[in-house]
Amino acid sequence: MSEMRLQRALARAGVASRRAAETLITDGKVRVDGKPATLGMKVDPATQKITVRGRAVRLQERRWLAFHKPLGVVTTASDEEGRRTVLDFIPNHAGLTYVGRLDVMTTGLLLLTTDGEAVHRLTHPRYRVPRRYTALVHGRPTAEIAQAAAQPLVVDGRPVAPSDVRVRPGTQGRSIVDVTLTEGRNRIVRKWAEAMGLKVDRLARLAYGPVRLGDLPPGRYRPLTPKEETQLYKAIRMTGEEG
Repeated sequence: MSEMRLQRALARAGVASRRAAETLITDGKVRVDGKPATLGMKVDPATQKITVRGRAVRLQERRWLAFHKPLGVVTTASDEEGRRTVLDFIPNHAGLTYVGRLDVMTTGLLLLTTDGEAVHRLTHPRYRVPRRYTALVHGRPTAEIAQAAAQPLVVDGRPVAPSDVRVRPGTQGRSIVDVTLTEGRNRIVRKWAEAMGLKVDRLARLAYGPVRLGDLPPGRYRPLTPKEETQLYKAIRMTGEEG
């Protein structure tokens, strides 16, 4: 493994984003081969011992997975209530972290990776990475929903600005709303729908950036293709060698 900047190595190990890693270094929390680390120094994680607050850091091989989160599964590493977590479905999940949460009642695409810096960028509003959802809703006629969805809405004091919205009739008086957002605030799609006077019966995320859920069955995962990885890094202005 070749040399890289220390903050990059910490991000690759899933310790923190590079910016947060820089803070750890300047605060004196990081040591390399027993000596205090300095910002910008280069390290070879394969031959040197890196510790953060006394704990050894091991660089993970970079992995990217697409997972179809089922209903009732929580997006967390462990759950106090004993519910199944997304990591329970992945036998070898060492170093993996998820890219943005899906609430327990939302299904669909969840990305997981060992690349901490990429996680930071993919979830940061600055990079405006699109997330596409489909929601089954009721509470107003389809035509009214289409009109309401075209209007600016404010949720928790901030405007919600979908980059694309399509509304179509469903069955039994319900409607289907396909919406693409470039932000990932907590429960934002549900809150946006509720702001229009709607009740969400089902909600699923179908795409995150260039990665699509496709026909991946619930509870199953797959590695991203090289093309998907390249497109993801392009979307967040990384080369793929930086993380």
